[in-house]
Amino acid sequence: MNITGLITAIVIGAIIGALGRLLLPGRQPIGVILTVIVGIVAAIIGTAIAQKVGVATTSGIDWIELVFQVGLAMIGVALVASFRARRRHRRVPR
Repeated sequence: MNITGLITAIVIGAIIGALGRLLLPGRQPIGVILTVIVGIVAAIIGTAIAQKVGVATTSGIDWIELVFQVGLAMIGVALVASFRARRRHRRVPR
């Protein structure tokens, strides 16, 4: 992977993560970096799932693949937010 591919993955991951976070109701106590990481992972897994189920790659926007990616980002953001909230709740003040 070259530098252009890496930057593209980060930008796409940021967009996918932000869309997943926007569509998820409520407040999510996670930062921008975690949102981007969740978005990158969701984009990679969503693309793999779309290819496995036979979604064709087109020259334009692959809407079905995008739905997979954003849906996975929503699930990922919800999981990370719930883990962080639970972890914060368990802390005992000194």
